[in-house]
Amino acid sequence: MKVLNFGSLNVDHVYAVAHIVRPGETLGSDSYTRFPGGKGANQSVALARAGAEVWHAGMVGPESEWLRGRLAEDGVNVDLVRVDDGPGGHAIIQVEESGQNSIVLFGGANQRISAAHRSVALAACDPGDVLLLQNEINGTSGLIRQAHGAGLRVCLNPAPMDESVHSYPLELLDLLIVNEHEGEALAGETVPERILDGLAAKYPQTRLCLTLGGDGIMFREVGGPTVSQQASAHRPVDTTAAGDTFIGFFLAAEMAGKTVAEALAIASEAAGISVTRPGAMDSIPWAREV
Repeated sequence: MKVLNFGSLNVDHVYAVAHIVRPGETLGSDSYTRFPGGKGANQSVALARAGAEVWHAGMVGPESEWLRGRLAEDGVNVDLVRVDDGPGGHAIIQVEESGQNSIVLFGGANQRISAAHRSVALAACDPGDVLLLQNEINGTSGLIRQAHGAGLRVCLNPAPMDESVHSYPLELLDLLIVNEHEGEALAGETVPERILDGLAAKYPQTRLCLTLGGDGIMFREVGGPTVSQQASAHRPVDTTAAGDTFIGFFLAAEMAGKTVAEALAIASEAAGISVTRPGAMDSIPWAREV
């Protein structure tokens, strides 16, 4: 059993700042670093470092082709990563002293994925495999439908959240992973338990995972009770890849036969470790560290 992660590949340009820049403000940066990133790529690396078999599908530009090699170094299969003629995706990331961040994305090649590319990627899967998706590539709605029809288990992390997500066939998902902001947007509720209630009413056959940052995680099986997990206690330096780390380690743990409670604990600790390190992909721990 494997995970096909059809997701973004970005170059992250990270600036250390005293505070997130305000409208109309020009702010100096204390340092600049270039990192490999993209929610899709980060989650693939997290899966691989957690011990799962993961294939990444996506697009890069000529200037970011080095990302293929970077993923391969971590054990990610990159046979389905193609190189586009146009510019690749990148992110401008501000990280303030508290560890909080602000991100501006340019989709680039991530938004130029063809229907043929999607079909070839899905043809590499077997029924029962997992398709992991975020919201940084084009064609997500079609991928959900195709994968569900082919017998794959589909997991969606709708980040970054926008209006397009409301048109996705979320009722076909096996697992929906959202943070509080994304959950509020989809459920129309603000209290965590009510967010889960709202999502369960709209998507009764979908398992739900609600991440709450420092307040932990809440998980609900189809028709089951809510399982809660406290956040791991670590002093944050950079929270950029915490959510991506959590997702990769959670899915890997479930695929390895762990219970939901066990998988949540493992993933929470992995995410906690990641926030103590700078960068996105480079902050993701290995299974032996968790």
